[in-house]
Amino acid sequence: MESRSLRYFVAVAEELNFARAAERLGISPPPLSRAIRRLEAELGVTLFERTTHHVTRTPAGDVLLTEARVALDALEAAGRRARRAAEGPKLVLAVKADGDAGLLEPILTRYASEPGSVPVAVRLCGWQEQPGLLRGGEADVALVHAPFDGTGLDSETLVVEPRVAVLASDHPLAARDRLELADLGWSSGTVERHIDEARRGRGDLAQVLTAVSLGEVVTLLPASVAGRYPRPGVAYRPVTDAPPVVLALAWPQESRSTATAALVRVAAEIAGTARDGA
Repeated sequence: MESRSLRYFVAVAEELNFARAAERLGISPPPLSRAIRRLEAELGVTLFERTTHHVTRTPAGDVLLTEARVALDALEAAGRRARRAAEGPKLVLAVKADGDAGLLEPILTRYASEPGSVPVAVRLCGWQEQPGLLRGGEADVALVHAPFDGTGLDSETLVVEPRVAVLASDHPLAARDRLELADLGWSSGTVERHIDEARRGRGDLAQVLTAVSLGEVVTLLPASVAGRYPRPGVAYRPVTDAPPVVLALAWPQESRSTATAALVRVAAEIAGTARDGA
């Protein structure tokens, strides 16, 4: 199968209309229809059921759509990595600002002292953008909080730490030494939804903490944030039954980079030392 055939197929499979798919691709419908027929003949399966008014995917078409998207994304990612390689050896590490549990600087410092280390460019990104950057070839390795979409990725858990409630210092619950999820009106199954709602529209930790101090939101954050970011008007309280937060290092499964492997090893050592000293 050629990549062009897959692109043609994906356009039809997503549009379920040959005319719209042809317009999207910048070609006319007849050659598009012929290309799909050739692809079906090559595979020996029917990908679409066609009537005068409707186009629907067959079960084989559904499977190929999923696989074709992955294959085309991988091709684009390979191209990006090739272009980056032409610029010289370098690792791109993606991380959410303030989402490194204090490990980023020690990792970079230790890695820079490793024999054969290459320059590391830190790419700051939004909440849970890291997996897409890895799969798209825009980053080589990433610090990311679980749960995340690990499709096509390998990962190494670095830190498992408790969460604390973050609330305005004049909030009634701030008078208590420790809390439970029920005190917040939450359950273990709704924690991630509430955290996502608190972060939505707020680009970084500073904005989240400002919203907390104003009484606009209550959220949960890793316990390490409490010690690193004390802030007037904000109270941090342990939540005894909150699920822990997991920080992992992730990288593409197909990576054969010795530089990436070295950074993963260094990160695991740094995290292990931090745990032993805790």
